[in-house]
Amino acid sequence: MSDQQSAVAEPEVVVKRENKKKPKKQPQYNVILWDDTDHSYEYVVLMMKRLFRHPIEMGFQIAKEVDSSGRAICMTTTMEHAELKRDQIHAFGKDDLITRCKGSMSATIEPVTG
Repeated sequence: MSDQQSAVAEPEVVVKRENKKKPKKQPQYNVILWDDTDHSYEYVVLMMKRLFRHPIEMGFQIAKEVDSSGRAICMTTTMEHAELKRDQIHAFGKDDLITRCKGSMSATIEPVTG
């Protein structure tokens, strides 16, 4: 061996950091059910079960809330899904338990604030 050591250049290791951006969260919207006097608790409970897959107990809580405060949030979701659920409420049909009932309940969507 010689007294001279040969300098061996170490290969430069380059670590690439990928800028993985998290997908932006879509804005959330509430599906609001509005009270009227032409629909029964049973109607609301059934509608909540069929359209939102809420258990009977939750459907009853929504029925109580809409009756006492005039409105109730049925679901919080993306705008497209909220629009679909609002339209399904509008298409659900009349309450056969109340003879004066002419059609479906009213629903709207509104952005979640704060």
